[in-house]
Amino acid sequence: MIALASVTMAAGALVLFALEGSVCTLLALPIALAIAFPGAVLGRIIARRGVHASTGAGMALVVPLFIGIEPRTPAPTHEVITVVEIAAPPDVVWQHVVTFPELPPPTELLFRAGVAAPLRARIEGTAVGAIRYCDFTTGSFVEPITAWQENQLLAFDITAQAPPMTELSPYGEIHPPHLDGYFRAMHGEFRLTPLPGGGTRLEGRTAYVVEMFPQVYWTVLARAIVTAIHTRVLHHIQTLAEEEAHR
Repeated sequence: MIALASVTMAAGALVLFALEGSVCTLLALPIALAIAFPGAVLGRIIARRGVHASTGAGMALVVPLFIGIEPRTPAPTHEVITVVEIAAPPDVVWQHVVTFPELPPPTELLFRAGVAAPLRARIEGTAVGAIRYCDFTTGSFVEPITAWQENQLLAFDITAQAPPMTELSPYGEIHPPHLDGYFRAMHGEFRLTPLPGGGTRLEGRTAYVVEMFPQVYWTVLARAIVTAIHTRVLHHIQTLAEEEAHR
């Protein structure tokens, strides 16, 4: 209990002294507690039985094993694919894929907690080589077009991106180091497929890298965030296209 309380107090100090935001601290806290708890239990056992040289030597061998549980290899690239079916033909959907007007303010708890939410898309030029900008609540993603097959495929690399979130802190705007480069969106695509009856299957894809450890934990959270962004954008495109097709 003392060990867990100490870790929790340390987490609170990160927020209190403006070193971290409250959301990221809460997300990291389970990892810190999971590390502290077995250490506290083992330390208590050693303390009650008495510390001997052999025990200390054994612990010196055990600690590096825990460090090596997750090898520090290059982070793998992950991909999220989200699909919606739209009651509008591909040529109508395409116009709203390339660029779309302002989305309504986000109501999802995830975005209200500070995660970057998409606002609008704009483009300079047409065809391969054009530059698309996807504006988020934290800034803009710069997306040079790499594939342009009208009414079928829009693909782009992501050469610059906005911070993934705005930290919640009593001190206003703070910018801890983990907001820079640890999550990188690499590539995006929109694929349009005609459906029987004049509809369109719209598929959104995003490839990204997460360079935070443990990978298993942070990748689950990143996937949930990217999926929420996809859902927000695709449903907005769906609404615009279906309204136009109805008119």
